[in-house]
Parts: sequence; C-alpha cells; structure tokens
Amino acid sequence: MLTDPIADMLTRIRNAMKAVHRHVEIPASQIKKEITKVLFEEGYIGNYKITEDKKQGKILITLKYINNESPIHDIKRVSKPSRRIYVNHEEIPLVKRGFGIAVLSTSKGIMSDGEARKQHVGGELLLEIW
Repeated sequence: MLTDPIADMLTRIRNAMKAVHRHVEIPASQIKKEITKVLFEEGYIGNYKITEDKKQGKILITLKYINNESPIHDIKRVSKPSRRIYVNHEEIPLVKRGFGIAVLSTSKGIMSDGEARKQHVGGELLLEIW
C-alpha cells in the first residue's frame, strides 16, 4: 500500500526526467490531476492527458525539454503525511527567490504560490519545484 501517493508521483516525474523520457504515466487521483494542471499552467510540463479506466484512471504527462534540458531542476515534497506543513498567505515561501513555485492545497483548491498570494489564501504546502 502506498502511504504517500503525491511523493510517488514526484518520484516518477524525477526518475523519468533523469532517464530523459518523453512521457511518464501516473495512477490518477483528484489531487494529482490538480497538481498536474498547475505544473502545466506554470510551464513545467509539456502537456498531460487523463484517461479513465475501470479502476482509478491514469495521467499521462508529456515532459518538456528545451535543448535537451528540462525546466524542472528539482521537485520536492514539503508537507508529508507524517508532518503536515500549513502556511497563511503571508508565510508562503519564495522558492529559489522567485525562480521556482510552491504548490498549495487551499480552501479554494490546489494552486501555485503566486495565485494563493493573489487570492489571499493559505493552506497546506504540498511541494516546491524549480
């Protein structure tokens, strides 16, 4: 049994980037779909496609490479099941002095740190990517 599906998702993306794969397939869940959407909107992945099957479905992520280099230098889980990290909108960290983003789970849904600051909402700090 998987105890942290978000960490599994990030590890699959990290491993696919290191192996310079074009695509990575991840078991779908609502939170993973929302995280994938934020990564796409922020330009860290090329595209994604959600396929439904009789079980939970899959997310097929197309990784993005510019001159054989990924825009993702690192992707890190912040809040873990064993240690949740919550911040209000004033405490949202600047990832790599603004060169990266944080993804938060807020009362208004999953969003990037910039969007959360704009809407003045805090929440659980899920991951950082740069």
